[in-house]
Amino acid sequence: MKKISLFIAVFILSFNVVAKEWKTIRIGVEGAYPPFSKTEADGSVTGFDIDIANALCDEMGAKCTLVKQDWDGIIPALMARKFDAIIATMDITEERKKKVAFTDKYQHIPARFVALKGAEFEATNEFMKGKRVGTQRATSMDLYVSDNFPDAQIKRYGTFDEAYLDLKAGRLDYVIADSARNY
Repeated sequence: MKKISLFIAVFILSFNVVAKEWKTIRIGVEGAYPPFSKTEADGSVTGFDIDIANALCDEMGAKCTLVKQDWDGIIPALMARKFDAIIATMDITEERKKKVAFTDKYQHIPARFVALKGAEFEATNEFMKGKRVGTQRATSMDLYVSDNFPDAQIKRYGTFDEAYLDLKAGRLDYVIADSARNY
């Protein structure tokens, strides 16, 4: 399986950029991707990506507002100017590069398949035929499983946590997610 590199994505609203002094910046974050972005009981968002956002704002001397957005709508929300930038652990893909500009990567986290203990696994379309595979929609893992295992029954979720719950309940055979998750 190809390794999937994760990147911090900070996007500028337009490719026709003019110099601007940023005093206030609205930053799109997911809030459902621990340890990178997690919504706490009080509604606040914490995690590694949030720490990066705060450090960048401090360095720029800007006031930043975090705007929570579901993952599958994060790029459309940026394009609709709901916020000025996204700070999220995001793969850089050719399709995404057509819409937004990326910074350099800051980490590399490969993807993995997860199954219940004792389950067999082969990364072939023949083996995966008819298997129920869960993933988070609009992610690189969604694209990978769709491209490589077209005969699998792919179920897409709003968050990886939802997929893991279905795996534990026996409604899925496998989940594909990044290896930073501890399940």
